[in-house]
Amino acid sequence: MSATRIPPIQCLLTFEALARLRSVTQAADELCVTSSAVSHRVKQLEQILGTKLFGRADFSLTTEGSEYLAHVREGLAILERFPSTQSAPGKRKLRLAVTPTFARAILIPRLRQFTEAYPEIDLTLQVSIPLLDVVAEDADLMVRFGTGRYADVEHVCLTRDEVTPLASPAFVREHGPFDAVDDLEGARLLRSPLEPWRTWFAAHQLDWPEPAEGSQFNDIGLMCDAAAAGMGIALVRLRLGAPWLDNGALVRLYARSVPSPHAHYLCWNTGAMDRWECAAFADWLKKAVA
Repeated sequence: MSATRIPPIQCLLTFEALARLRSVTQAADELCVTSSAVSHRVKQLEQILGTKLFGRADFSLTTEGSEYLAHVREGLAILERFPSTQSAPGKRKLRLAVTPTFARAILIPRLRQFTEAYPEIDLTLQVSIPLLDVVAEDADLMVRFGTGRYADVEHVCLTRDEVTPLASPAFVREHGPFDAVDDLEGARLLRSPLEPWRTWFAAHQLDWPEPAEGSQFNDIGLMCDAAAAGMGIALVRLRLGAPWLDNGALVRLYARSVPSPHAHYLCWNTGAMDRWECAAFADWLKKAVA
């Protein structure tokens, strides 16, 4: 690349700040420069690149501006990582609200990959309650579990899954065998509003009603623990149940699994993705759980 095509770092920092804050005054305050300096640097950057970066007076980005912003943030993130002795006060803070079992079974086992790739980002994890959509008010990003009909936030589907009945080996030995689906009739079924049994019944053309009795749980991890303790049969998503299946605490009753009507979604308030740390985590998480 020709040196004449490499913009001054001040221009890149100004462009990133203005794209994120969408205010000349706020960008100027953050960078400790005048408003005219912000405008001058952006104009200088556009002249060097030979393209328009902002499309309207509200500082929304053009298509070229959005693409270039991603490269600028990636480059600035790389520069911020060195030297490795950078002090912690310069770190970006990212607050994530996540459902409990998704965190334990899917996120935490992979999270070290993110923290090693982005040591300049400090993560704060907070628990949210699935379906009820109870989340911390100050969360930057939220993992929700449900139908995906979220009018209050922007969102993207992270992962869909399939469900199948699971129980402890001891429970199967005592109450089995479960050779046919009809063998579930009268069995001790654990219940959860997160994963209704009607999904399994309907897939097998059974007109059985949703169980009205039996232990009930609003957390899939707790229900898996209860099933592992021999309390009954749980209808569990395979990805969330993987830790219990892998260590033998739970076993599948049937080879078949059926799609769950719900999925996990990454959600955020409008404007959150203008912050590079939010965009970086969202991109990483989508790839990590794919």
